[in-house]
Amino acid sequence: MNKPVTPVVIIGCGDIGTQVAHHYLNNNETVAAVVRSENSQQKLESLGIATQQTDLSTDFELKTDIAACRLFHFAPPPRQGSEDTHTRNLITALKKCQQPPSRIVYISTTGVYGDCQGRWIDEKSPANPQVDRARRRYDAEQQLLEYGNTRGTDIITLRVAGIYGPGKLPLKRIREGHPVVRKEDSPFTNRIHSADLVKMAIAAMERGQHGAIYHACDGHPGTMAEYFTAVAEKAGLPSPAGISLEQAKHQLSAGMMSYMRESRRLSNEKTLAELGITLDYPTLEAGLQHCGL
Repeated sequence: MNKPVTPVVIIGCGDIGTQVAHHYLNNNETVAAVVRSENSQQKLESLGIATQQTDLSTDFELKTDIAACRLFHFAPPPRQGSEDTHTRNLITALKKCQQPPSRIVYISTTGVYGDCQGRWIDEKSPANPQVDRARRRYDAEQQLLEYGNTRGTDIITLRVAGIYGPGKLPLKRIREGHPVVRKEDSPFTNRIHSADLVKMAIAAMERGQHGAIYHACDGHPGTMAEYFTAVAEKAGLPSPAGISLEQAKHQLSAGMMSYMRESRRLSNEKTLAELGITLDYPTLEAGLQHCGL
């Protein structure tokens, strides 16, 4: 006997969330969303998605029925601090509901591993967040896992690499002539095409195990210099100038430099095997062919 189909609820329904929503709408399933802006609410409601506008930075109540639903948590954490108070407020709202979601898929970050000095790592590698933006994500992971363990909700975490795809390329930065750290000094970074991230999120909801962590990456890491050069070449733009890491300390923003201080290569073998998926864009070269350039 087939399991009954339960509603889908998306917390933070931006570009990735909207693509996930389209998948379920195309299967004639019920989708609801919670978003921060009125503009997002209007956009989603025009697609037939019942949408609640609310700010996760405040205490709130969910108007959407989340009983036994499949819930995607895509909302970002606050911009400051080491804790994710947005997730805390969401969990508080969930606890007010009579029946919890059956499953939650949370989008975290591979930044929770910190600097691995270019080593290959898998999901068994220990978390070691070294900057607040990663500490907030790891805090959210732990909060959700505690909630799931006490409420009987399956919690599946996707640790997501750098997302690229249509509308998600550094074209403005390249056109403005900003330099990049040259290849020999550039750390290893990891990527995932937005379409493949959507595929992974849906598969995680369908087949992920409670407490499981999956790497959302294409399994073909490269340097940031290689990434910017490849994007520029595909877009017909001049390649960014390469500078040393020492020069970068004076020319790049503090935020960009925080990424330059971390280097790791991520395996996606567990993700592909356990979730049973094949990536549409397993390499940067393949992905850039489908970015509207």
